[in-house]
Amino acid sequence: MLLRTAIGKEIRRNRIHQGRTLRDVAKSAVVSLGYLSEIERGVKEPSSEMLTAICAALDITVGNLVMAAGAQLQLSARSAEVIALRPTVTVNAA
Repeated sequence: MLLRTAIGKEIRRNRIHQGRTLRDVAKSAVVSLGYLSEIERGVKEPSSEMLTAICAALDITVGNLVMAAGAQLQLSARSAEVIALRPTVTVNAA
Protein backbone atom coordinates (compact mmCIF):
# COMPACT_ATOMS: atom_id res chain seq x y z
CA MET A 1 0.00 0.00 0.00
CA LEU A 2 1.25 3.48 -0.84
CA LEU A 3 1.26 6.33 1.66
CA ARG A 4 -1.08 8.37 -0.54
CA THR A 5 -3.56 5.47 -0.54
CA ALA A 6 -3.47 5.19 3.25
CA ILE A 7 -3.89 8.96 3.65
CA GLY A 8 -6.82 8.95 1.23
CA LYS A 9 -8.50 6.09 3.10
CA GLU A 10 -8.12 7.95 6.38
CA ILE A 11 -9.55 11.15 4.95
CA ARG A 12 -12.53 9.23 3.58
CA ARG A 13 -12.99 7.32 6.86
CA ASN A 14 -13.07 10.58 8.83
CA ARG A 15 -15.40 12.27 6.37
CA ILE A 16 -17.87 9.39 6.38
CA HIS A 17 -17.65 9.05 10.17
CA GLN A 18 -18.68 12.71 10.40
CA GLY A 19 -21.57 12.11 7.99
CA ARG A 20 -20.24 14.67 5.53
CA THR A 21 -20.27 14.69 1.76
CA LEU A 22 -17.33 15.14 -0.56
CA ARG A 23 -18.92 18.39 -1.73
CA ASP A 24 -19.18 19.75 1.82
CA VAL A 25 -15.58 18.95 2.74
CA ALA A 26 -14.25 20.18 -0.61
CA LYS A 27 -16.05 23.49 -0.13
CA SER A 28 -14.74 23.86 3.45
CA ALA A 29 -11.18 23.02 2.37
CA VAL A 30 -11.42 25.23 -0.74
CA VAL A 31 -10.44 22.39 -3.04
CA SER A 32 -12.25 21.02 -6.07
CA LEU A 33 -14.60 18.13 -5.52
CA GLY A 34 -12.79 16.07 -8.17
CA TYR A 35 -9.39 16.66 -6.62
CA LEU A 36 -10.61 15.66 -3.15
CA SER A 37 -12.13 12.52 -4.64
CA GLU A 38 -8.81 11.68 -6.30
CA ILE A 39 -7.01 12.17 -2.98
CA GLU A 40 -9.47 9.89 -1.19
CA ARG A 41 -8.99 7.21 -3.84
CA GLY A 42 -5.20 7.45 -3.60
CA VAL A 43 -4.85 8.71 -7.17
CA LYS A 44 -3.34 12.06 -6.17
CA GLU A 45 -0.86 12.83 -3.42
CA PRO A 46 -1.80 16.08 -1.65
CA SER A 47 0.75 18.74 -0.80
CA SER A 48 1.28 19.54 2.86
CA GLU A 49 -0.73 22.75 2.39
CA MET A 50 -3.62 20.84 0.82
CA LEU A 51 -3.49 18.21 3.56
CA THR A 52 -3.60 20.97 6.18
CA ALA A 53 -6.67 22.51 4.53
CA ILE A 54 -8.48 19.17 4.30
CA CYS A 55 -7.66 18.31 7.90
CA ALA A 56 -8.88 21.72 9.06
CA ALA A 57 -12.13 21.16 7.14
CA LEU A 58 -12.51 17.81 8.92
CA ASP A 59 -11.44 19.28 12.29
CA ILE A 60 -8.63 16.73 12.68
CA THR A 61 -4.90 17.23 13.01
CA VAL A 62 -2.45 16.37 10.26
CA GLY A 63 -0.41 14.47 12.84
CA ASN A 64 -3.30 12.22 13.80
CA LEU A 65 -4.17 11.63 10.16
CA VAL A 66 -0.58 10.67 9.30
CA MET A 67 -0.30 8.42 12.37
CA ALA A 68 -3.51 6.59 11.39
CA ALA A 69 -2.25 6.24 7.82
CA GLY A 70 1.05 4.90 9.17
CA ALA A 71 -0.82 2.30 11.21
CA GLN A 72 -2.62 1.21 8.02
CA LEU A 73 0.73 0.87 6.25
CA GLN A 74 2.08 -1.30 9.07
CA LEU A 75 -0.97 -3.57 8.95
CA SER A 76 -0.64 -3.85 5.19
CA ALA A 77 3.05 -4.73 5.47
CA ARG A 78 2.34 -7.36 8.15
CA SER A 79 -0.36 -8.90 5.99
CA ALA A 80 2.06 -9.09 3.08
CA GLU A 81 4.67 -10.75 5.32
CA VAL A 82 2.17 -13.35 6.52
CA ILE A 83 1.16 -14.15 2.95
CA ALA A 84 4.81 -14.42 1.91
CA LEU A 85 5.56 -16.84 4.78
CA ARG A 86 2.70 -19.21 3.97
CA PRO A 87 3.94 -22.51 2.62
CA THR A 88 3.09 -23.20 -0.96
CA VAL A 89 1.12 -26.30 -1.71
CA THR A 90 1.92 -28.20 -4.84
CA VAL A 91 -0.67 -30.47 -6.37
CA ASN A 92 0.71 -33.30 -8.44
CA ALA A 93 -1.39 -34.27 -11.41
CA ALA A 94 -1.74 -38.02 -11.61
